[in-house]
Amino acid sequence: MNGEFIIPLNGLTTGKREFDWRVGKEFFEAFENSEILDAELVASVMVEKSGRYLGVDCDVTGDVTVSCDRCLDDLILPVDVEVRLSVKYGDEESSEEHLEGEREVIFVPETDAELDMSQIIYDYVCLALPMQRVHEDGDCNPEAMRYLSAGEPVEIEADENNPFSALKDMFK
Repeated sequence: MNGEFIIPLNGLTTGKREFDWRVGKEFFEAFENSEILDAELVASVMVEKSGRYLGVDCDVTGDVTVSCDRCLDDLILPVDVEVRLSVKYGDEESSEEHLEGEREVIFVPETDAELDMSQIIYDYVCLALPMQRVHEDGDCNPEAMRYLSAGEPVEIEADENNPFSALKDMFK
């Protein structure tokens, strides 16, 4: 990732500090993600330090391009993700809560001088995408839709030994 999404923990002074990063196609290629074809995202990060408390507010907005599950043409999806983190130093304790109010708690070893936000940004963007990625009705590639609708409906013969044969007329 070439250190672009790094928050320097050692040199951070008390107060608030802002970071703005562009998240593009190359970012997802570095993670070897083949589903996201293109991206035009901006990650705006506000870091607040007060004593040992470190709060990270990250907003990722923009668009990603994926393939439509129905027609395989490019589909542009909006992304608007809010990440709220509390950073704690030390080893993660299994008995400790991983949510603090509305913030997710992440643990950073005491020896770490930086917080790499790239994995966090990647995970939250991927989780923000819908499971089914299809164009609105009528917006799919008409050529592909013609092939999809060209087939004749197939009638499957009922097999008495099939445990699901009793369900075949359920929606008629």
